[in-house]
Formats: sequence, C-alpha cells, structure tokens
Amino acid sequence: MDMKTVEWKDNSVIMIDQTKLPNELIFVEYTDYRDVAEAIKNLVVRGAPAIGVSGAFGMALAAQQSNAMTKEELIVDLETAYQILLQTRPTAVNLKWGLEKTLDIAKQGKTISEIKNSLIEVSKKMAEDDITINKKMGKNGSELFQNNDTIMTHCNAGALATVGYGTALGVIRATKESGKNVKVIATETRPVQQGSRLTAFELKHDGFDVSLIPDTAVGYTMANGLVNKVVVGADRIVQTGHVFNKIGTYQVATMAKQHGIPFYVAAPLSTFDMKSDAEDVIIEMRKGTEVTGMGDTKTAPDDINVINPAFDMTPPELISGIITEKGIVKPPYEESIKKLFN
Repeated sequence: MDMKTVEWKDNSVIMIDQTKLPNELIFVEYTDYRDVAEAIKNLVVRGAPAIGVSGAFGMALAAQQSNAMTKEELIVDLETAYQILLQTRPTAVNLKWGLEKTLDIAKQGKTISEIKNSLIEVSKKMAEDDITINKKMGKNGSELFQNNDTIMTHCNAGALATVGYGTALGVIRATKESGKNVKVIATETRPVQQGSRLTAFELKHDGFDVSLIPDTAVGYTMANGLVNKVVVGADRIVQTGHVFNKIGTYQVATMAKQHGIPFYVAAPLSTFDMKSDAEDVIIEMRKGTEVTGMGDTKTAPDDINVINPAFDMTPPELISGIITEKGIVKPPYEESIKKLFN
C-alpha cells in the first residue's frame, strides 16, 4: 500500500474514499474544510492517525478559505473550523491533537500569509511524520513476533487507517520485512466491515497469507489453536493503560486472556490522552441503519431499537504490551506510560 490515504496537493486535500473499498479505488478532492469534516464523520477517511492528519489539513483549508483582513479575524475563522472538525468523531484523540497543533501554530504567526503558509507546512509535516513513526513502531513491535506466528487483528489499523504503512498492520508488515513468515487472521468487524473491506483487501493486495473470520468466530479460532498472537490499533489510550478501540476489541482481548494468547496494542504517542480518565471518554454512538441493513438490503425489522457504539474500552489487565515509536510499554502501565512522556 504505497499510496497515501490522505495528502495535500495543489491547495486541496486528496483522500481515498474508504466507503467504496474494496469494490472501487476512488480518490476524492476537497477544497472546503466543511467537506473534510463530512468526510471524517461519514468514514470516507477513518482510523485515528489518518483523521488526526485530515483534521490538520482541514485547518489548513480553513485558513486558505478565510477572507480575514487581520490576524485576529483569521484566528476567529480557524476557531470556528476547529469546533466543526472536532465534533465529527469524539472518541479518537488524534483528531483533537491535530487540530490543537495547527491552531497553536496559527496563534504564533505574525501575518495572515505567514499563518496560511505555516498551516500547510505543519500539516504536510504531520503527514510525513506519521509514516516515519509507523515504521519505527513496526520495527519495535516486530521483536514480539516469531517465525510462523499466526496473528489475529481486529478492525483496520493498516495503511488505510494512517497516512501510510499502518500501526497494528505496520507491526505485521515489519515482522514480515524482518524475514519472518507470518499468517494473519482478520475479523470482519461488524457493522461497517472494516476488517473484511479494508484489512483483508490491504493484506491480500500486499501478498500476505490472510484469512477472514466472522466476529463470532474469535473464540472458536483461539480455542482450536489457530492463532497465537493478537495485535490491534487504538483510537485513544489514557494514562492508566485503558485502551479505546473499535467495538469488539474488548471481546477479542477477553478471549485472548482466556486462552493465554498475548494481546498487543500498537499506537503512536499522539493517541495517548494524558489528561482524561477512562470514565471521561465519550464513546461515539453511530446511526442504527449501520446495523439494520447492509447497503440497500434490510436485515432487521422496522422500528427496532438499536445500540450501536463505535468503540469499547479494554482494561489494562488484558493487555500484554503497548507498542509505540519510543518502544514497548509493559505493566504497570501508569508508570511505564508516564516514562514515555518524560
């Protein structure tokens, strides 16, 4: 997957439309930050690192769009854009990280043209850094995996969830690149099928031995010895080591614990939230139609109540290690995570 999920080109933001995969590879182009906000909200772009960079690009677009005559007016326009972009996905902390970084840079600028240029430069650098960080993380994580391991992953934490290379899939890539033979089991990840549509697509495209399972077969697969390691990504990790990731991650981690299978999380430092407690994190609830049908086909009765959380929380006692660009942190997490940021 050497193509970029999101990039800045000719004062536009270019994205792969992930709602169309795996049937079509379509690139969309945005020149309005409000369209970037809609793209984040509607999963055209998804994955914590990718939406962090997309948010930064949205801020750069907002600066270009602004007709402000003074720095103060431009900052007001950017603060409006910040709020619109921030409200699209409340759980993944990378989005807030990308928005805050660009807004801080804007406030330090002296002139309108300086601010407009600096926001383009800083967001492009964030995109480049994302790939570099993922490769460092992959190299660190590859040490945890052995030749002939079969690795389970949930959702999509690959090149498509980042600017490129991936977090959890970056670790799997780096393991293969180090000369080890690995197989992958991908969960389908209902209800939006990020596992079957994106992870399976990505790994097959890149020549991996990958098998797809329904989410309900995680226990069967583990009980029958078909998997011996798990690695997933994260949308937010708080300082206690509680991990917020795609709905179903908690089930996979619980099953892994039951069967004595190491369960790893791969995430960059930008995914860590050192200010919030686990109970403060808002779990995004998505529309019921994601569950009551597939495409135009109805699969549930009319007017049925639906509970459709996008994320769940995995407690630290289920996690064998957290892989970052600075190394692998192990329990007790409160101490080891603090050390990462010192």
